[in-house]
Amino acid sequence: MPGDSTAAPAPHGRVTVTDERLVRRAVKAAALGNAMEWFDFGVYSYLAVTIGDVFFPSGDGTVRLLSSLATFAVAFLVRPLGGLFFGPLGDRVGRKRVLALTMVLMAAGTFAIGLIPSYATAGFWAPVLLIVLRMLQGFSTGGEYGGAATFIAEYAPDKRRGYYGSFLEFGTLAGYVGAAGLVTVMGVWLGGDGMREWGWRVPFLVAGPLGLVGLYLRLRLEDTPAFRRLAEKPVEAVGPAAILRTQWPRLTLCVLLAGAYGITDYTLLSYLPTYLTDRLGYDDTHGTAVLIVTMLLLMCVITGLGRLGDRVGRKPLLAAGMGGSVVLSVPAFLLLGQGGGPAVLGGTLLLGLPLVCLLATMSAALPALFPTRVRYGSLSIGYNLATSLFGGTTPLITTGLIHATGSDLAPAWYAAGAALVGLAAVACMKETAGRPLEGSPPSVSAQEATGA
Repeated sequence: MPGDSTAAPAPHGRVTVTDERLVRRAVKAAALGNAMEWFDFGVYSYLAVTIGDVFFPSGDGTVRLLSSLATFAVAFLVRPLGGLFFGPLGDRVGRKRVLALTMVLMAAGTFAIGLIPSYATAGFWAPVLLIVLRMLQGFSTGGEYGGAATFIAEYAPDKRRGYYGSFLEFGTLAGYVGAAGLVTVMGVWLGGDGMREWGWRVPFLVAGPLGLVGLYLRLRLEDTPAFRRLAEKPVEAVGPAAILRTQWPRLTLCVLLAGAYGITDYTLLSYLPTYLTDRLGYDDTHGTAVLIVTMLLLMCVITGLGRLGDRVGRKPLLAAGMGGSVVLSVPAFLLLGQGGGPAVLGGTLLLGLPLVCLLATMSAALPALFPTRVRYGSLSIGYNLATSLFGGTTPLITTGLIHATGSDLAPAWYAAGAALVGLAAVACMKETAGRPLEGSPPSVSAQEATGA
């Protein structure tokens, strides 16, 4: 499908002048596509207990839950492979094409999960098929975040990169809210038995049409101006081995930042509903409803914080997020343990406040770590390695820590320790707010170019 070349950002000597309409369309395509990707991924998180019952029958509820969470983690174990494949490919053939491909694969994998027969029908092959399709989801997602963050960062003017980048995580929250909302409505309508019999399939099947919408949005755009500049002067493609060899200091910083961020993120957005159900005895619907309210509140402030990051810098906001997680994680879980609606909502908000500082900033900070020529590949490798080792394993590790230690505060200490490492990483990074991306000329809005 042809892009809108008439509105493409125009190079003025060594400066790229962006068209506001095209930037907004690019941000919408990336953010909405990201929302649909994370709707697909979030559905599994919110159905973890039900999926454990359907695919992993056992007399021990903890064993069922751990089996389900291990299958959740499997998708993250293959994400680095997706990053190694899709990231360098995006640096070679373009950001847009690869983002379209990841959208198709993710939607197809999620849709297919909704068609798998249960353990009662297919026996051993039911969980095998589930694991294979989760791996397909993880492989495709390996190319999603790095590409979408790169896409927005390379379209946005330098002085508004934080603001536009925050819409990517706005889309992530929207995807999770959509997944949690649909699962909650289905749970209220059908009850536990109905969800186990057939209701769990519906949220997965919704991924098919959502994927087509995301594909349409992404194919309508031209590739980023930074990539098109590179394409004008073809150079030898940089493969994964060369990226690892030449970019390892930046990759290390990316892994530390993204790892701490991922543990904070998945503790709240993926693990908390399971914690409320498994440890505190909340029904699935109540726990998920509390999280929906929290995420909606975070969505109300995330773009404002992104704009603030353009003014005060990325490092102060990242430090506030990491430091806040160090200080507030234990009080948050103590509040959760009190039970009751106000205490649970207060606990989730204490976890959400530092997280939203990270959500609003990471999408602009991480792409700026790497030069344009290897940005997609480097970011995909570093981010997915961190997410695989730390973020995606968070539900499994925290559940295991609780049962090993007997303490319901184990998730809080795990999150606080990770944030402390992240705080050290923030101290080591350079400030990039308002500055051109490395390897690209300055990017300004049309208003800045004309002095309006």
